[in-house]
Amino acid sequence: MSKPVQHWMIKQEPTTYAWSQFVADGSTAWTGVRNFQARNNLRAMRAGDLVLYYHSVVGKQVVGIATVTRETYPDPTASEGSWECIDLAPFKALNQPVSLEMIKANALLAGIPLVRQSRLSVIPLSALEYDEILRLGA
Repeated sequence: MSKPVQHWMIKQEPTTYAWSQFVADGSTAWTGVRNFQARNNLRAMRAGDLVLYYHSVVGKQVVGIATVTRETYPDPTASEGSWECIDLAPFKALNQPVSLEMIKANALLAGIPLVRQSRLSVIPLSALEYDEILRLGA
């Protein structure tokens, strides 16, 4: 029996790798994670999981949905340590971006790691939290 789909959020500065570039590329290896908690979250991801794409620093908003297409493997950008990456593909853009302010103002979302651990780049979400962000972006 297959595991249920999990929900995640990844953060990326749009000046480094914007959603529009991700869509143009069609897929990407999610490399460069150098935080143990974020790496452990990558390790928990499974093919088919749904991932919200959050523009950090500039914009500070969820802009789209991606899917995990390949589970963890050694990060080719790591010169030392046991760092890993995953592969992602864009699924669809949100109809309207969901800003950090909207997330903080929502009682269902005020406690998510995006708010509580602002430096964490790979964030687990419950199905309820994921669905609420999608509702806000509809």
